[in-house]
Amino acid sequence: MGQLDYLLIFVLSFILVAVGISFLRTGRDMRSFFAGGGDIPWWISSLSLFMSFFSAGTFVVWGSIAYESGLVAVGIQLTMAVSGFFIYLFLAKRWKRAGILTVAEFITRRFGKETQKFYTGIFIAISFFTAGAFLYPVAKITQIATGYPVEYVIMVLGGMVLLYTAIGGYWAVLATDVIQFVVLSVAVLIVVPLAFDEVGGIQAFVDKAPENFFRLTNHEYSIGFLLAFTLYNFFFIGGNWAYVQRYTSVKNEKESGKVSLGFMFLYLLFPLLWMLPPMIYRVVNPGLAGTEQVEGAYLMICMQVMPAGMLGLMIAGMVFATASSVNTTLNMMAAVTSNDLYRSFRPWVKERELMYVARIATVFFGLGAVAIALLVPRMGGIVNVVLSVAAITGVPLYAPPVWALFSKRLTGKAMIRITILSLSVNVCFKFLVPVTLGKAGEQALGALTPLVLLVIYELYARYGERQVPDELHDRNKQEGLSVRSDHQNVTKMYTELSEHDTARQEIKEEEQALKDRFFGIKVITMAVFSVAILLFLVGFLTEKSRGYVLIAAGVLTAICVWVWMLFKKNWNKKL
Repeated sequence: MGQLDYLLIFVLSFILVAVGISFLRTGRDMRSFFAGGGDIPWWISSLSLFMSFFSAGTFVVWGSIAYESGLVAVGIQLTMAVSGFFIYLFLAKRWKRAGILTVAEFITRRFGKETQKFYTGIFIAISFFTAGAFLYPVAKITQIATGYPVEYVIMVLGGMVLLYTAIGGYWAVLATDVIQFVVLSVAVLIVVPLAFDEVGGIQAFVDKAPENFFRLTNHEYSIGFLLAFTLYNFFFIGGNWAYVQRYTSVKNEKESGKVSLGFMFLYLLFPLLWMLPPMIYRVVNPGLAGTEQVEGAYLMICMQVMPAGMLGLMIAGMVFATASSVNTTLNMMAAVTSNDLYRSFRPWVKERELMYVARIATVFFGLGAVAIALLVPRMGGIVNVVLSVAAITGVPLYAPPVWALFSKRLTGKAMIRITILSLSVNVCFKFLVPVTLGKAGEQALGALTPLVLLVIYELYARYGERQVPDELHDRNKQEGLSVRSDHQNVTKMYTELSEHDTARQEIKEEEQALKDRFFGIKVITMAVFSVAILLFLVGFLTEKSRGYVLIAAGVLTAICVWVWMLFKKNWNKKL
């Protein structure tokens, strides 16, 4: 990399951190810090959901699969689009209808504090692990590009993500996700034609590709694996506590459904485009297959074909996009710790104290994620880590609360037993039983075991006429909680305001949420315009692919102008 690349990396890093810190003003209370005031635009939530889920393994995990197995990587990611459609049909609107800030709060209201503490403990323990697994690819990408040691990169980048997440809260996470999406989309749209030029054109790529390179399945990632992975993604994307936040932080159920539909369309459009670079690199340099270097295939093709400056922008975008999974997880871990655990011990705690706890929790969990990331290379590589953790913990942890959205018979004790038994079965087959299931078998076992147990319990409860429709109402009466489903109730659970004061407070919160909404769009637009200026700079300073870069800069500028005019028009109407 040249000096221009390093300059672009520094400038974009500064922009993203500055954007995150600028949202300090929006983190006034728990609802604004962890839900954006409940008035996040659906398209921002949808893009953030896409980036939080997509970026976790795109460049290292799916990139290495694309290099070795071709379209198999695309086939795996298309299962996420299918899952997104079913989430739209069955889950997104129900989560919004529940009127909760976190899934832990839903569990508390439905099953009581003991069940909530059990699930919160497991969630935090697993989130420590997954946040670290997400941070490792960031360091791997940076190491390949710059030569800096992985350990050093993990600590520096972990500190940066921790900084803007702890200060800016949920809006900081959303805004940086949108900016990362823009940067990476532009970069990939430039790198794909350059990669085809490197290999000699589309036809040359097709002719030189390995046998079966354009099949959506292979012996390792079979149809059975894809079906099991689709089922897993339904519960993971629809039940993961951090992702549920995207469905509940929008204004109403209709917009909640749009979040999942937007996610579905993004996963229909982008997997092929984003997986083409490592697939093309297999033809350019086939010598990485079967080696540890395959994890860097995505970045290697970018380094080989991209012009000076644009490479730096691409690397910075890849780094922060992959880090979006980390900031999403940190934000939710802090939300659960402060809103559900700490407040359960101090029910009448003031919002200011909760905000201190939330930010301290973010720092603590961020340091834990850094520690885990440092251990990932000793766990069998990032592909094994991500897929094994997903298979073992995903459905056992997230399926029971999702089931509770529909079942009136499921009890807290039954949920806990089903989760423990499912996790035990998965761990036994992974580490103790001397039988290798393969990726398809491992994924199927992890997805089907908790579902079979849930069905068995539901049939048993139905046959025994067990039903607990009033359990939520009775428990809430005992604990002094309200069962209103309106989203404003979340921040009023532990207050004794009169109806008049409550109405005035709700109006005030809605007005402030609207101001935060416009402020967020304004910051995002200005940041994207800054990216457009950087692209103009790169276009004028480099000769290679100058036309592509300047066109991209012009399109981004036009979009920013259109959004800004729309923003001013709507803002004047609201005033």
